[in-house]
Amino acid sequence: MNATHFHLLLNHFPIIGTLIGTIILGYGFIAKELKIKILSAYVIAAMALIAVPVYLTGEPAEETVEGISGVSETSIEFHEEAAEFAIVIMSITGFFALISIIASTIKPSLTDKVFYVLLVLSIFSFAAMARVGYLGGKIRHTELNENIVKSAPSNNPEEREEED
Repeated sequence: MNATHFHLLLNHFPIIGTLIGTIILGYGFIAKELKIKILSAYVIAAMALIAVPVYLTGEPAEETVEGISGVSETSIEFHEEAAEFAIVIMSITGFFALISIIASTIKPSLTDKVFYVLLVLSIFSFAAMARVGYLGGKIRHTELNENIVKSAPSNNPEEREEED
């Protein structure tokens, strides 16, 4: 198993996990349950930690795919730039998740305010990570590219039967 395998293995966690953490946090506000909000902060902090090795294995993954036919250097660059932005936002969100946990025990009067900020940050983190994932998918999943050229229907009757 190499860095590219780790990148592909872990890259969905920060996207899906941050979404799950954000949903749990929203539910915590609806249910007015501090324990649920704290749980969501742990989930979000864990996703921020997982995002670090995903980011760090991106460069070795790039070196693996850049020589493959059909891989666009432009797609890789867009993905890389989005990842640089997303890791910053995700790191800030993860750090703030830990601050939220600490604040909920030390300064209960600030708890709701701190968790509201965490909610906003986690929404931005999810959006940034989802964009990174989408752009990363375009590197090897050509069906996501709007500019793909589809082959014309075949004039061979045998091939047409197979298509039906």
